[in-house]
Amino acid sequence: MSRFSEEFIRAIPKTDLHLHLDGSLRIETLIDLARDAGVALPADSVQGLRDTVFKDQYASLEEYLRGFALTTSVMQTDAALFRIAYELMQDNAAEGVRYIEVRFAPQLLMSEQMSYGQVMDAVDRGLRTARDELNAQLAEDEPEYDYGIIVCAMRFCLPVFSPYYAQFWKDNADLPDTQIIQKASLELARATAELRAGRREDSRTGAAIQVVAFDIAGAENGFPASQFTEAYALAGRAFLGKTVHAGEAYGAESIYQAVTRLPAERIGHGLFLFDATRLQDERIDDREAYLERLIDFIAKRRITLEVCLSSNLQTTPSLGDLSSHPFGTMLARELSVTLCTDNRLVSNTTVSKEYQLALTHFPLSADGLKALTMNGFESAFHFRPYAEKMAYLNRVSAYYDAIARRFGVHS
Repeated sequence: MSRFSEEFIRAIPKTDLHLHLDGSLRIETLIDLARDAGVALPADSVQGLRDTVFKDQYASLEEYLRGFALTTSVMQTDAALFRIAYELMQDNAAEGVRYIEVRFAPQLLMSEQMSYGQVMDAVDRGLRTARDELNAQLAEDEPEYDYGIIVCAMRFCLPVFSPYYAQFWKDNADLPDTQIIQKASLELARATAELRAGRREDSRTGAAIQVVAFDIAGAENGFPASQFTEAYALAGRAFLGKTVHAGEAYGAESIYQAVTRLPAERIGHGLFLFDATRLQDERIDDREAYLERLIDFIAKRRITLEVCLSSNLQTTPSLGDLSSHPFGTMLARELSVTLCTDNRLVSNTTVSKEYQLALTHFPLSADGLKALTMNGFESAFHFRPYAEKMAYLNRVSAYYDAIARRFGVHS
């Protein structure tokens, strides 16, 4: 049992740096939007959807991913995207999460009715509106709320994934599927680089869209990070942050490619970083030595691991329970880690719940808890200049200390 109360965990300032928009809708909102759009759901009640789709436990990664087809089907209009983003910012604030980085794949949401610019604009306006409302109500000593947007390319996609992909496949029918996927990622990186540079299709606010980073998500096996070097090079030239889903469904070689070939500044999940049995490259003679060099490489460069405890247990049933999760080893090896939800709806979790799970199953002192919490703020790509980010970190740290004193939490 954790020695820190639920009230204290909710009160302290927190981050969520690995947060999928299409996996984090309010379930009630999904039902409303599906009804309005004429989308058929397996059930039309909260409990019915919890029983059939959005469960506490899943048999496999494939079952876990089933719900995304439903959520993306209702995320096809400006109003829907605005509402989902607005509610996500509000839901995080309600549990003390001050800063979020929301990621999604725009190409899953694009169509003849919704361009890249329109998709990005709708999400940004939803987050911005909620943020501004929250910040207008702050007490004098509170750090403000803020957000960044991470754009995801898909490691694997097919024409059936969205109207955009259907047209893209048609336009590039002379190419093999792998090259079409690579070309789609490059198109997305180019559009995001232009957005970052201030060249955009449209905006209703006139404010800069707070895009901060580029990511690849989806099937790891068979779609190595090395296939996306050109897209990441383009993103890098635009000074976008770089994160990569790696080591979630494949071994440490996937992480190695992400941090050396792209190169990633953060890793989404990194679940199998310490698992020598998952290595498949026959050229690796000494597996343990290979892992040690990789771990040391990550540690020295302070490459942050975005850890998602509940999601990992749900997508990898072989873990059994949290005692088998490498989070404890990550802490013991003094790696840079931050706790994240991955998908608030699909994993039926919150940031506070992830912290309680960590505190219940792993040895974290009061100092360790603050260090873990602050690491999320420090590792954020953050849209604002470095000096403003550092001033923000100081405000967050002081506020954390004030909360700790109020709850009688001491080092």
